[in-house]
Amino acid sequence: MLLAGNLSETWSRLHAAAMTMKKVEAIIKPFKLDEVKDALAEVGISGMTVTEVKGFGRTGGKKEVYRGSAYVVDFVPKVKLEIVVPEAQVNDVLDAIEKSAKTGRIGDGKIFVSSIDEAVRIRTGERGLDAI
Repeated sequence: MLLAGNLSETWSRLHAAAMTMKKVEAIIKPFKLDEVKDALAEVGISGMTVTEVKGFGRTGGKKEVYRGSAYVVDFVPKVKLEIVVPEAQVNDVLDAIEKSAKTGRIGDGKIFVSSIDEAVRIRTGERGLDAI
């Protein structure tokens, strides 16, 4: 009986790991969007959310001149990608984004990975991995 309990518990953990979803958020330079999209398609990603955002970090913004006066634009235009994938696909997605978004210059961006507890496709009511 103890063995059956352990097998059941192990199976439950394996099943839960297989059903785990992650959200990958990437902040990239806008002109790299098409390259990143193509690289993600090559690893099987067929959907994502893209948002135009502004931010600053080490780049520190840009100096511009308006009507003869110099000023610093603190927020630099970027693109934010949000992709929810099965945990097994995360490394492929990270590699695809990193390789295709990289220019080697400051301001190439960042990638963040977080856990997703649940996903629901509103139209059909599908849940979990079936919803993504």
